[in-house]
Amino acid sequence: MRTDLIRKTALTAAGLAFTGGAIAGPVTTAFAAPSTSKPATQTHTDRKGHGERELGVRYEAQPNFYYCGPAATRNALSVQGKNINVDDMAKEMGTTEAGTNSINDITPVLNKETGKTDAYRSVEISTPDADAKQTDTLRADIVKTVDDGRAVVANIAGTSTDTDGNTHSYEGGHYISVVGYHDNGNTVTIADSADPNQAAYQITVEHLADWIATRGYATS
Repeated sequence: MRTDLIRKTALTAAGLAFTGGAIAGPVTTAFAAPSTSKPATQTHTDRKGHGERELGVRYEAQPNFYYCGPAATRNALSVQGKNINVDDMAKEMGTTEAGTNSINDITPVLNKETGKTDAYRSVEISTPDADAKQTDTLRADIVKTVDDGRAVVANIAGTSTDTDGNTHSYEGGHYISVVGYHDNGNTVTIADSADPNQAAYQITVEHLADWIATRGYATS
């Protein structure tokens, strides 16, 4: 079932106007050069039960401005050793030049490709900002999912800052993969298909929760 998620920011020129209910999903403003793809498997740590774990990602950048949903899903599935064609996933998700409607269109694809109907579920953060309970739930969900050898896929919107002080802005919305955690989940590692020059970065879970707010994420 599709559950619409309200946008937290105004749509950019890439967006579409919707009527008759909540507006869902991202229209990404991220542009990635189609010819630039850096397949990279990076496993920095694998210390389940020791406060940190990071999964190996065979990273690929998204081939166009609206494929962030399929690309984030493809990068997330790569930690399981899978290499799924993004065009095939885009068809399953109903992705158009307006983007992928919501996280609820991605969760079934993750389940299908993982091979379990209940491997993933969608979680919404419906408030404009995440509260302490929602942040704690996100932290626990990321730790559990990564410890299970899977990545989280998150639907985000707005601007946030990583632990190195770099700003990442997706006012029209975007999808990312969460592929690791450190400090017991207080800091998480992002695989971002938008720009291969910033393919991976770390962000606090508090910032990530606020980035997801009004949208949702797919988790074990």
